[in-house]
Amino acid sequence: MMLKQILKIFWSSTQFYLPGGNAADGSAAAGPSPALANPDAMEPWFGVLRAVLTKPLPEASTGLEPRNQPESVEERNAWPWWKAKKWAAQIMTRLFSRYGIPNYAEDEVKEFAKYFSQNVAPSFLGPVCETLGLRPSGRFCTDRVVHLCLNFVDLAVELAPTYKLLKPHMEFLLYKVCFPAMCLTEEDIDEFENDPHEFVHKQNSPLADFYDPRISAITLVTSAVKYRGQDTLRPLLGFLNEILQRYSATPEGERNHVEKDCALLTLGSLSEILLGKKKYASELEGLMVTSVFPDFSSPVGFLRCRACWMVQRFSAVTWTDDGSHLRELIQLVLQRLSDPALPVQIEASKALRFLIEVDGADAALLPVLPQILHEYFRIMNEIGNDEVVAALQVIIDTFGEHIGPHAVALVTQLATAFKNYVDAGEDDDDAAMAAAQCLECINTVLKGTCERPELYTGMEPHLVPLVLQILGNDGEYLEFALDTLTFLTYFPLRISPQLWEAFPLLYVAFENWAFDYMILMTPPLNNFISKDPSHFLAAAVDMPEGNVKYIDMIFGIVSKSVNEERASESEQRKALTLYMSVLHNCPGQVDSYLPAINDVALAKLGQQVNAENPATRHSLFQVLGSAFYYNPEAELAELERRGCTAQVLAQWMKEADAMEGWLSRKMTVLGLLSILRLPAASLPQHVGSMIPEIITAAVKLAVKLKEDAEKGLKDDDAAIEPEAGDDDDEWEGFDEDEDVTNPNDEAYMSALNKLSAGGDVSQFLLGDGWDDDFDDGDDDFHSPIDNVDEMHFTNDVLKEAYRRDPEVYQQVQAALPADTVSSCQHLFAAVDGQRSQAGPSSPAS
Repeated sequence: MMLKQILKIFWSSTQFYLPGGNAADGSAAAGPSPALANPDAMEPWFGVLRAVLTKPLPEASTGLEPRNQPESVEERNAWPWWKAKKWAAQIMTRLFSRYGIPNYAEDEVKEFAKYFSQNVAPSFLGPVCETLGLRPSGRFCTDRVVHLCLNFVDLAVELAPTYKLLKPHMEFLLYKVCFPAMCLTEEDIDEFENDPHEFVHKQNSPLADFYDPRISAITLVTSAVKYRGQDTLRPLLGFLNEILQRYSATPEGERNHVEKDCALLTLGSLSEILLGKKKYASELEGLMVTSVFPDFSSPVGFLRCRACWMVQRFSAVTWTDDGSHLRELIQLVLQRLSDPALPVQIEASKALRFLIEVDGADAALLPVLPQILHEYFRIMNEIGNDEVVAALQVIIDTFGEHIGPHAVALVTQLATAFKNYVDAGEDDDDAAMAAAQCLECINTVLKGTCERPELYTGMEPHLVPLVLQILGNDGEYLEFALDTLTFLTYFPLRISPQLWEAFPLLYVAFENWAFDYMILMTPPLNNFISKDPSHFLAAAVDMPEGNVKYIDMIFGIVSKSVNEERASESEQRKALTLYMSVLHNCPGQVDSYLPAINDVALAKLGQQVNAENPATRHSLFQVLGSAFYYNPEAELAELERRGCTAQVLAQWMKEADAMEGWLSRKMTVLGLLSILRLPAASLPQHVGSMIPEIITAAVKLAVKLKEDAEKGLKDDDAAIEPEAGDDDDEWEGFDEDEDVTNPNDEAYMSALNKLSAGGDVSQFLLGDGWDDDFDDGDDDFHSPIDNVDEMHFTNDVLKEAYRRDPEVYQQVQAALPADTVSSCQHLFAAVDGQRSQAGPSSPAS
C-alpha cells in the first residue's frame, strides 16, 4: 500500500532531525531546515497524519470502503490500513516528544516548538482521543495504535495548552481507556494457567515498553497523578477504593477478580507517590491488611501473584502494630514460594528481596534460611529469571555472616544453574540474563565469606572450571568471571595449581579478544604476582610463538596497553600498576627487566609532558618511583644512559605538590629518597646538586600523607548528618496553566538534541571527559609497600645519609628551607616517639 510506504519513508527522514532542503546546485542547504524556519511548511504533512488517524475502518460486513478488513486480530494487525494508522500515530508522537515541548527544545528549535505546542499538538489531540475511544465504544483498534496514542496523551499531560483540552476528558481517559487496557485479558489468564513460562516471560519482557498498551496506560496514569495530581489523584483513589469495597462485599462466586487485580496494579504503580505523602501513607497499612493479605490464600492464582507483587511495591509501609502484621506477611510470602503456580513462586521470591530490608524481618527469616535457599534453587531450576537470582543475591548479601555453612552448596548449585542456563542457547534471553546473575550471585557468596578464606578451598573445585571455561570463550560473561578470579586469587593464602591455569588464558584472551577488559584483568594479575612471586617468575607455557614466561606475558600486556591508541588513559594507568607489582614483589630478581620498563615509561612520559590532565604522568612517576625503590643504582644508570635524569627529576618534583592520590605521593617519597641511599660520591654531579630539592619535595609529601591519615581517622569517627525531610509532601503537581518541568528530562533532551545535530555518540552515552574523571582506585592496589611507613622510611634514609656522608649533608642542611628543616625535626621526633612506645624494631626497608 503506497500510503503506508510514504509514511515509513517520512518517519525515517524525520526520526532524528528535520532535514534541510537543497541549495540551487542540489547540495544540502547550509541554513536551518525549512520546517524549522517556517513551521507552516509542515502543515500539509500534519494534515495527512490527522486524516490517516481519523479515517474510519469499517468492518468487512458493512461493505464500506476500505473493504475487506480481516476478522482475526493477527490479520488485522498486518492489514495495511492499521499499519498506516500505526505509522501516523508513531510519527505524531515522535514529533511531539522531539520538537513539541518548548521547555526541552534547543534554541534553534524554540520557535518551531512554540508553534507545535500551540497549534499542531492540540490539532493532533482530537484524532488521538477519537482513536482511543474506539475500544470503549465496542470497536476494534490494534494494541500498537492504542500504545502509541497513549504515549501521545502522556506527553500532552505535560504541556499546558494540551492539558487544558484534556482536563475535561481525564475521567474518561483514566477509567474507560487506561483501566481496561491495564486489565488482564482472557489470553493472559489462559497463559497464566496453561503456559506459565510464557506468562512470566511476557510479564518481565524489557521490550514491553515499546509495544504493550498496558505499560503505556500505567505510564499515563502515573504521569497524570504525578504532574496533575490536584485534578486526578483523589478521584482516582476513590474509583479504586470503590472497586476494592465492591469486591469484598460481593459473594465469592460472583466477584470480578480481574477488576480487583487491575485496581491493585494501579495502586502499586502509584506506590512511590503514595508512600511519599503522609496523608496517604498512613492508610496503606490498612490497604495491605484488608485487601492484599486475604489474596495470598485466594483460589485465583493471578490474585495470589498480585499480592506478592504488592509486597514489592509497598514493603516500605510503616507497620503500627506490635510487629504481628510484618511477621504474618513474611509467613504468607514464604508459603507462596511453594505455590502450585510458577508465576506466584517468581513474584514471591522477588518479594522477599524487599521484605528482607524491613527492620525486624531478619529475625523471622534467619531460622528458615536453609529452606528459603532450597526454594530459590528449585525455582531457578524451573525457569531462568534474572530477578529471582538477584533476589537470592540480596538474601545472601544480607545474611553474609550466616552463609558460611551453606557456602559450598550455594556455589555448587549456582554453578550448576549457570551451566544449565548457558546450555539453553543464545536465543533464550531470559536464561542469558539469569546466567549472568548467577555469576554475580557467586561473587556475592565469595564476598560474604571472604573473612573465612578456608571456605574457598571447598568452593574452588566448582568455580575454577567455570572460570577457565569462560576465559576460553569469546568474551560472554567475562567481567563476572574476572571478579570471581579476583576473589579466588586475593583471599586464600595460596593459589592452587588449577587456578594458575587461568594466568596464560588471561594473556591469550587479552591478546585476541579481551583488550577492552584491561581494567578488570589487572586485579587478578596483580594478585597472581603478589601471592606467589617465585612461581610467577619461574612459570612458562608453550604458545604458538614458543615457550613464553609468565613475566613476559605481563610485560607484553603492559606494552600493548600503553602503546596502542585504542586504550583509554585510565586503561593505560591500570596496566602500569602491573610494572609496580613486579618491582614490589620481586626484589632483586628482575634487574634485566628495568630497561624494558624504562623504555615504555619514559616514552609515554615524553608524550604526556604537556597533557592537561596529569593523572597518567603521575602514574608514570609511580612506576619510576617503584624502580628507584627496587634498585636506585640501576634505575639511576638507566636514566643516565638516556641522558634524561635531570629533566625527569625536575618534572617529577615540580608536580609533587599537585599529586592527590596517596599512591603517587607515597611512591614519590619512597622513590626520590631511595636516591639518597646511594653514597653521595657515586651520584652524578647534577643529581647531587638536586639533593636539597629532593629532600624538600619528599618531606613535604610525607607530612601530607601523615596529615591525610590523621584526617581520615577523624572523618571515620565523625557522625553522619541525617538528611533533611522532604518538604514537598503536600505538593500535588502543576497547575493547568503550567508546563511540566523536569531538570533531568531537560538535560537528557539537551544531550539528545546535540547528538542529532552531529554530536559524538560516545560523549552522549558516557559524558564529556568521562575518562578524565575515572577513579583509578589507589585503594585497590596492594603490594609489600603497604607495610612500609613513609614517615619511618624518610626518617631512616635521611639519618643514614647524614651518618654516611656527614660533610655533604651538613651542606645540604644549610641549603634547605627553614620550613623543611622544621618539618624534618618534627618528623624525626614523631618517629622516635612511636618507636619508643612500640619497643625495639628494625629500620624501614
